[in-house]
Formats: sequence, C-alpha cells, structure tokens
Amino acid sequence: MATKKTTSTTKTAPAKNASAKKPAAKKQPATKTAKTTTAKKPAATKTANKKMSQIDAALAVLKKARKPMSCKEMVEAMAKQKLWTSPGGKTPDATLYAAILRDLRKGTDARFKKAAPGRFTNA
Repeated sequence: MATKKTTSTTKTAPAKNASAKKPAAKKQPATKTAKTTTAKKPAATKTANKKMSQIDAALAVLKKARKPMSCKEMVEAMAKQKLWTSPGGKTPDATLYAAILRDLRKGTDARFKKAAPGRFTNA
C-alpha cells in the first residue's frame, strides 16, 4: 500500500528572541558598613547662572519698591530689573497672582501681605 505525503499549510508563530525579555536582577540585601563622616556641604548661594523664580523675583521687587504693587506692575518691574522674564506665557501676571494667593494661605508664614484689592506688599 502506498502512503500519501501531505504538506501542512498552517502558520507557526515566529520563535521568540530569548534576549528580548531579561529576568529582573535580584536585589542584593543591604550589608552593614562602617559609617564614614563627610564634611557638610556649604549652604548653596544664589549664583549668576541660576535663574530666580517668579515669586522670589516678585519679593525682591516689593522689598526694593517699599510700596504695595499689583501683579502686573511687579512683572514689569521684574523684567526692567532683569530679575525674571516670562518664558513665553501669555499671562505671567495671572500666574504670579495665583502663586501669591497660594502663599497667602500659609497664614503667619506667608511671605506676602494683601494691602488692598489686587495689591500686595512683602510681609
């Protein structure tokens, strides 16, 4: 009797690459080591290459002005004194206003004080 050979037309899945999934590395348990004493780093000072934040610049402007100012006036003074410039936002005065209101929620620790509607001084 003759046997017929038939070919299979089913598709097989491609072989998975063994390097595609690596098992997670096991964490080594912490070992006790002698503590080394290192000298503390000196307190960081503001340098010329570090940018001042908007709210810090607003405080500097208020201290120099010694009078209540609106947020729009503060933003203009910050740009004039080259302390801070807007990175391209459309309403930097609204952003400053929101930041000052968040600061006022701190109560006695607040850095700003509301002098009149829309006007602030440093605390």
